[in-house]
Amino acid sequence: MMSSKFIRTSIISLLAVFVIVYIGIQLTSKKAPINEQNAEERLNELYAGITVNQVSPVKGEIDLSPADVGQSLPDIAKFPLTTTHSSDHYVEIFSSTEKAGKGVDGWLTEVATAFNQANIQVDGSVASVDVRNIASGTAADYIVSGKYVPDAFAPSNELWGEIIKNAGIKATIISPRLVGNTAGIVISKSKRDSLVSKYGKLNSKTIAEAVIKGDLVMGYTDPFTSSTGLNFLVSAINQFDSDPLSEKSMKTFEEFQAHIPFTASTTLQIREATKSGKLDAFVLEYQTYVNADDLKNDYEYIPIGVRHDNPLYALGELPAEKRKILTAFADFAREKQNQQLANDKGFNQFNDYQSEYQLPGGKFLSDAQQLWKQKKNGNRAVSAVFVADVSGSMEGEPIAKLRESLIQGQKYLGKDNRIGLISYSNEVNVNLPINTYTIDQQGLFVGAANSLTEGGRTATFDAIVVALKMLADDKKANPNIKPLIFVLSDGETNTGTDISAVEELLRVYKIPVYTIGYNADIQALKTISDINEASSINAYTDDVIYKIRNLLNSQM
Repeated sequence: MMSSKFIRTSIISLLAVFVIVYIGIQLTSKKAPINEQNAEERLNELYAGITVNQVSPVKGEIDLSPADVGQSLPDIAKFPLTTTHSSDHYVEIFSSTEKAGKGVDGWLTEVATAFNQANIQVDGSVASVDVRNIASGTAADYIVSGKYVPDAFAPSNELWGEIIKNAGIKATIISPRLVGNTAGIVISKSKRDSLVSKYGKLNSKTIAEAVIKGDLVMGYTDPFTSSTGLNFLVSAINQFDSDPLSEKSMKTFEEFQAHIPFTASTTLQIREATKSGKLDAFVLEYQTYVNADDLKNDYEYIPIGVRHDNPLYALGELPAEKRKILTAFADFAREKQNQQLANDKGFNQFNDYQSEYQLPGGKFLSDAQQLWKQKKNGNRAVSAVFVADVSGSMEGEPIAKLRESLIQGQKYLGKDNRIGLISYSNEVNVNLPINTYTIDQQGLFVGAANSLTEGGRTATFDAIVVALKMLADDKKANPNIKPLIFVLSDGETNTGTDISAVEELLRVYKIPVYTIGYNADIQALKTISDINEASSINAYTDDVIYKIRNLLNSQM
């Protein structure tokens, strides 16, 4: 019979062995944080644990006709009236969002409401107005496409008036200024001080120079949709050469864009990037800046470009009565009490500021937008992988909308870029390996999108790992590419790789993940996009194709 001492000794020995083994397991399983040195190894480890199927490509039929912007626009009811007429004699005005919303952004809404209550007569009849709150770039798309044309247009600046005139729309100035405002650059005070010591006075010229030399990291908004983004673009290229669209100017613009980390789809997106400390400066209108308490203490505002004086245009061949109503409304808006209301909401500042450049014609502006689209990624081609959720939760309308998004959106991808497509449920399928977006690749992309069918569980982060692996391999073969990922999903994840490992990899590789949600958990998708300052779109609306068009236009 064994002694109690022997038993105790044996138990202690076994416990010691257990503790040593347990500690060893914990030390082995606890991996070091992912960094630039071990990222590829960790990516390969994760990829090796995922079932990846190579799908035989099937070519689809492609539509070679130009993309129809009007067809992608939703019904105008998507942008409701903020003020409605009170009489049978009225005009409808498209107004930019900073003055046709509510609160500090509701100046024109309040003025129009007061006008409708004032019973002002024009040619013996009471006059009134409708005001529709719609961003200037989107409004221009409706007007130019003919999808919906109001009686009048009150954009943020005259650049949009020149653009629609260049497209053949008759636009007659009723008032060059309803209310004063400026576009500008918001820059951290610490960065401002260092730049002033090196460059002297800060303006569009010195700021562009600082960006090119790597002394300033800034971002701006899409010049196809944003008044301030368009103004900044034109301000910048006017600094590069006496002929802003010369070969020298285009080469300098490429160099400038190579130092711009990203172009934001919205002002909110660019402000979030600033909060993270990744930007020193960004573009903004003064009226928005002065009403943002979180900016005024730490950032300084520098006006640039043409003034944002909110002109009012009559559109088309308006009857004389409607032109008179517009004139009466413009006169009413300029009355002392209404301008004081504007002052209270942050307008009518920098009244002595004059434009840095002469107002260009619409052709120049359209050419500048196209220059930006072609050169915004510097001399780099984009390499993008589209990641499509085909799990069982996408059954029905979500998968149908996803296929439509891919097929309609592919017209905006650009022939010089490199495109791939994968789909996923509990496994990951490579439907289309990355390749240059030639006519052949376009046909294979459409064929792959049409063949997507749903079923199975949802391994979203497995799919992102596969996309990362594809892009990492493509960058080895093509070092100058700019990698992007687009995830189309309902946001549900119930199997596969955990988000934490993928998040670390995305931060190290610095690859933005743009997410498009279908009947989705938008917050879950936004969490993925926020990792590298990308945007997230709710596709379960009637304007999804237009949103995707703007997203791809700004990134591809």
